[in-house]
Amino acid sequence: VQLHFLETLLGPTYGSPIKQTQVLPVKTTLDLQRRYLVFINKNKVGLQILPVDGNPHKTCAIVCHPDGVAGMALSYDGSYAFTAGGRDRSVVQWKINLSALEAAVSLGGEDLTPFYGLVSGGREGKFYRELEDYFYYSQLRSQGIDTMETRKVSEHICLSELPYVMRAIGFYPSEEKIDDMFNEIKFSEYVDTGQLIDKINLPDFFKVYLNHRPPFGNTLNGIQESFKVLGYTNSKGQKAIQREDFLKLLLTKGEHMTEEEMHDCFATLFGLNPEGWKSEPAASSVRGSEICLEEELPDEITAEIFATEILGLTIQSIRV
Repeated sequence: VQLHFLETLLGPTYGSPIKQTQVLPVKTTLDLQRRYLVFINKNKVGLQILPVDGNPHKTCAIVCHPDGVAGMALSYDGSYAFTAGGRDRSVVQWKINLSALEAAVSLGGEDLTPFYGLVSGGREGKFYRELEDYFYYSQLRSQGIDTMETRKVSEHICLSELPYVMRAIGFYPSEEKIDDMFNEIKFSEYVDTGQLIDKINLPDFFKVYLNHRPPFGNTLNGIQESFKVLGYTNSKGQKAIQREDFLKLLLTKGEHMTEEEMHDCFATLFGLNPEGWKSEPAASSVRGSEICLEEELPDEITAEIFATEILGLTIQSIRV
């Protein structure tokens, strides 16, 4: 019996979700060593090298029907793809050139080189430098901030530190997604070694971040859509939520929080909990429970207030 575990990986991102996929047929048993996936989305046809691992050079796509593609089929030998348009009432035959895609992968570099281009500034940019700093700061946090003992610098951090570093660099995963990340890392070598992994190095952390983060970043439109569903239209024509309803939603809906957790989070967001990264949760919880939310939060909360005044984000940092 062969065991497999679920893994989240960055797939093709070409403006719209994938509508149809088909694995390219092989001509000989030797071709089974390298498989390819043909896909279509709203108006493009594309090719993806399998297995998917998040490498952006392993996929390519081209517009096939600007007004929308209705379906796709492959030739028996895998040499051609056929796409049918909707409004244009046409069928287009595409010759598949695997060597061109393989060349792009070779030119893209090995190991982490292809992945650096997925973040602003690449390997030498500000973002990756900050990621490195936070990664090693988390070692200090796990070893205890207030200590005079010799520090043990390592290439790894404990898995328990992973959510803190993710949030520090601007990715705020849900508790469910955090569990998914933990399980992916824990069982990544279990089939081969029978061992569970309880730590992660920087390169592997970087890949987990890239594969789990929202591919198009945080968007103000996404926050506004949530407020359209949960809120009402105020006197200024904006979608808003009353403070009491906002707090009730946090406590009862979705991945709801306890009152203690909610107060502790608000205390950290408003700068009233300077030791929010301290390892002793009891100290921050007591401090957080002293916050008066009626004084800190406005009576009416809009998407813009939530993003800028509560979360502390800037409009420039979230896409409109």
